[in-house]
Amino acid sequence: MRLMVRFLPLLLTLLFAGDVPAADATGRILGDPKAVEACLNCHDLPAVTSVLHSAHMSKSDSRTGVESEGCQSCHGDSALHVARIRDAGIRPPPGRVFKGPRASPVEVLNEACAGCHQGGTALHWQGSAHAAVDVACVSCHTSHPVRDAVLAKATQAPVCFTCHANRRADALKPSHHPVLEGRMTCGDCHNPHGSVGPNLLRAATVNDTCLNCHDEKRGPFLWDHAPVQEDCTICHTPHGSVQATLLKQRPPYLCQDCHDSSLHNSQPFSGANLPGGALPARQLVLRGCLNCHSAVHGSNHPSGVRLSR
Repeated sequence: MRLMVRFLPLLLTLLFAGDVPAADATGRILGDPKAVEACLNCHDLPAVTSVLHSAHMSKSDSRTGVESEGCQSCHGDSALHVARIRDAGIRPPPGRVFKGPRASPVEVLNEACAGCHQGGTALHWQGSAHAAVDVACVSCHTSHPVRDAVLAKATQAPVCFTCHANRRADALKPSHHPVLEGRMTCGDCHNPHGSVGPNLLRAATVNDTCLNCHDEKRGPFLWDHAPVQEDCTICHTPHGSVQATLLKQRPPYLCQDCHDSSLHNSQPFSGANLPGGALPARQLVLRGCLNCHSAVHGSNHPSGVRLSR
């Protein structure tokens, strides 16, 4: 039974297609089932045939599958590639080769994808950070499987970490966004196809991106904390930290980067300088600004700045 399934495309091709599948005046194989079967004569591994169950072979879309030009919709002119080779000749490659030592130039490969995938999230691809360094669409995406790994929450991050190894290291730190756990993806914050914001962020600013999830920090507050309104990354490092809540440093050191301690009894104590020696007052142990100033993102407390800054 397996042999019958394996050689069915070959039998159909021999019955209906002859040595060379039907082609139009430009040499492109015509868009009918025999064009796809001609390719499956040789390319019959599951990694290839799975494309028959994907959106790239959808019969409801005139741009794909047997309703257009079959495999040639992406791979380009392939009439010579599928023709019978005579006299021990070398089989020429198809119009576009996506992988391997004979892969086509990046601009040729991306042109195939851009023929269908324009606008939407890909609107700003031209001039984006990935396009500027000649990243091919197939460097991240796989078109044959039913489910592209980079489009699924559980498998997207490893694809991004292939190049962004430093972000993988951040994601393994004790405090991190739940990317490795599959509860969110890199694409929740970044648009790899281009953006009007910095660092390929989906929103125009860092704060707009963060506030999509952390809406309770948006305000407006009666007493605003200026760094919160300016840029969340002044205090937080979004990809991972060894400090709680993604902080760059632990309080009070983080606070004292901006707040001069000379006019406030906020000097952090260590084991070497705790008043009281081995039995210090409990008010001095683990002393931090957050013991009093708990509403660091902004406050509506009637006492105002004394509790919010």
